Amino acid sequence: MTDQMPDFPVLRKPVAVFDAGIGSYAAVAALQRALPKQDLIYFADRASFPYGGKSRQELLDTMKRTLTFLARFDPAAILVASNAPSITVLDDLKDMIAVPVFGVRPPVKDALQQAKGRHVAVLGVKSLVESAEMRAFAAAEAGDDVDRVHLVNASPLVDLVESGAFLFDQGGVQRQVDAFVSALDSRHTDIGAMTLSSTHLPWLRSFLERAAPGRPLLDPLERALGAIGPVAVEGRGELLGLVTENDRYMASDFQRMLERLGVVLPLHVVPRMIED
Repeated sequence: MTDQMPDFPVLRKPVAVFDAGIGSYAAVAALQRALPKQDLIYFADRASFPYGGKSRQELLDTMKRTLTFLARFDPAAILVASNAPSITVLDDLKDMIAVPVFGVRPPVKDALQQAKGRHVAVLGVKSLVESAEMRAFAAAEAGDDVDRVHLVNASPLVDLVESGAFLFDQGGVQRQVDAFVSALDSRHTDIGAMTLSSTHLPWLRSFLERAAPGRPLLDPLERALGAIGPVAVEGRGELLGLVTENDRYMASDFQRMLERLGVVLPLHVVPRMIED
């Protein structure tokens, strides 16, 4: 990264929230409700999408660049609002900056309790569910019940969110979610609960509820938000929106998705010289 910084608005000890796309806005909205005077940064690193398709080293490099960049805003805390890097690389990076860094992790133990003796599907991106770190995490969370936990590649569902299809083609998305759940049930019988272990997946909650009625859908975000509260610093409740882009994922398309969600937030495009 270069040392040059664009002319961004000045915030007071913001909490910075980021991932590779639209998913982390849910965390921003939740923080605004819980801490209305906390200044926030919402950083959608679209140029790095998808985190779930990256190798461990690529994720490490991306997280290092992003944490270093966000540390320049003198944040009170940084939330890595993505399950894949939170599980696979975050423990290697927490000490690289003098700022509390939090992640989101699948609520396996809570899901097992809500499944009431049935099985649990951890829905996440490919790099998460195929990682040794996720298998170890699931084993530690589940204990003797680990055989009831199934790690499921839900990357096709994430794509439905990042492409904006969940907003613009809801009928087509419902058919694809129905097919996904049907295939899941054919592979793993007696699924009683699911964890939405990509920050994109809560945007599909209504589609999943129709496809899998009566099954609890657990969001990993709740535990992370509880950890941020003690380090919050009162500001003016301002929100700075930052985005990266490339030829496939343009900032203008991302702005339209936010507007379709009813979010009025001017976005500042982060120059590639900061990300490279």
